[in-house]
Amino acid sequence: MAQRIIIDTDPGQDDAVAILLALASPDELEVLGITAVAGNVPLELTARNARIVCELAGRPDMPVFAGCDRPLRRPLVTAEHVHGKTGLDGPVLPEPTMPLQEQHAVDFLIETLRREPEGSVTLCPLGPLTNIATAFERAPDIIGRVGHIVLMGGAYFEVGNITPAAEFNIYVDPEAAEVVFRSGVPLTVMPLDMTHKALVTKPRNDAFRALGTPVGQAVAQMTDFFERFDREKYGSEGAPLHDPCVTAFLLDPDLFTGRHINVEIETVSELTRGMTVADWWGVTDRPRNATFIGDLDSDGFFALLTERLARL
Repeated sequence: MAQRIIIDTDPGQDDAVAILLALASPDELEVLGITAVAGNVPLELTARNARIVCELAGRPDMPVFAGCDRPLRRPLVTAEHVHGKTGLDGPVLPEPTMPLQEQHAVDFLIETLRREPEGSVTLCPLGPLTNIATAFERAPDIIGRVGHIVLMGGAYFEVGNITPAAEFNIYVDPEAAEVVFRSGVPLTVMPLDMTHKALVTKPRNDAFRALGTPVGQAVAQMTDFFERFDREKYGSEGAPLHDPCVTAFLLDPDLFTGRHINVEIETVSELTRGMTVADWWGVTDRPRNATFIGDLDSDGFFALLTERLARL
C-alpha cells in the first residue's frame, strides 16, 4: 500500500525536484495534498511555484493550499540570493492555470489528520515548519495522529548555510521548529551535512537533460541555476539537492544511514538562533527525539531520481 503523505513546501528548485520525485512514484507515495509556506520566497510565489511543478508533472488535479505567510513570531527571511527572484529561476515555465485551493493549508492539515486513520499520514516538510507548528498549536489532538515526520532542515558538524550556526529552514522559524521537535512525533531529519553529499555533478545533470522530456530539461535548468550559489560559496562540484532526500528516504530508506539522537532548537541567542543542537555523541542525558541522517548512497540516490523523473 502506498504511503500517504502531505508535502509542506516553499519551492525553491530543490523543493520542485522533491515534488516531482514524489509525483513520479504513485505506487509508493499517495500525495494527499501540497501545502505552501513562506520561506525561500514569499507565500504568493511558493504557492504559485508548487502549482507550476504539479502542472509540469502532469498533475493539475493535485490540491495545493496556501498556508502561513510569515513565521510564528519573527519577520520573514527569504533566500532569493540562492533561488532567484521567483524561487524557480532557471527554466522558463508557464504560469499555472490550476486553481489554488480556497482552504488554508493549516485547516487542510488539521482536517486531514483528523479524518485519516491514526498514524497513517506522513508529513514531509521541505521548508520552514510554520504550517506544521501552527496546526499543532491550534489542534493539539492531531499531534498523536501523525505517523511520521520526515523533514529537511538543520545541521550538526559543518553547521549553517544562512548563519555560521544555522540552516535556513530552521533559522527562518526556530520557534516553529521547537514545537515540532518537542512534539513527540517520530522525526527523521535530513541535515545539511548529509544533503551536501547529494551533489548534482555535470554527469548527473547531463543524465537529467538526456531524458529529453520537459521534466528532464526543466530539472537540468533548475540545477544549472541553483549550483552557481554553491559553487561560489562552498567550492562544490555542483548543486546539493537537499529536499529530494526527503522523498528518496520514503522510497528507499536503505540509501541512508543515521543515528537516533536528541536535538534541541536554539531560539534565544541571536548568535546561534536556529541552531539544531544535535547530541550526535550522546554526551547528555536528554531524551532522543529525532533520527538525524548522516550519510547516503549518492549514486543510488541519483539513479533512483533519474529513473523516476523519466516516468513523467
